[in-house]
Amino acid sequence: MRDLSSRIHIKPAIAPAAARTDNTAIVSAILDTFGFGAAMLALITGTETDTNATFAVLLEESNDSGMSGAAAVADGDLIGTELLAGFQFDDDVECRKLGYIGNKRYIRATITPSGNDSGNIFLSGVWVLGLPNSAPTANPPQ
Repeated sequence: MRDLSSRIHIKPAIAPAAARTDNTAIVSAILDTFGFGAAMLALITGTETDTNATFAVLLEESNDSGMSGAAAVADGDLIGTELLAGFQFDDDVECRKLGYIGNKRYIRATITPSGNDSGNIFLSGVWVLGLPNSAPTANPPQ
């Protein structure tokens, strides 16, 4: 095995929370990519209880720390697709990943439920930063 821990940095994207019970969009923490050459969003689903719910993923980018002027990330700047990062009601306890290779400093994700009218959403996620300008990365990461 080789050391990966010293060459990545993780940050909370979507903190674990009580069940979400409606179609309100879930917006991640904004990620500052400064000092790193690679970024990825990792999502983890829990047991989804609504039998017709779907969840669409959107990744946005900006050079502003508050995401002013944010725009959807072009498909060419994604590793994977937003469609493959999405999930539905029967994707229980699964992981999804979506990589970013764009040139903006800040990114955020929005997960938008549809059809979640009678169930619960359990979702969390982390940002994974790689290719650091300086290694080893801090431990603990925060």
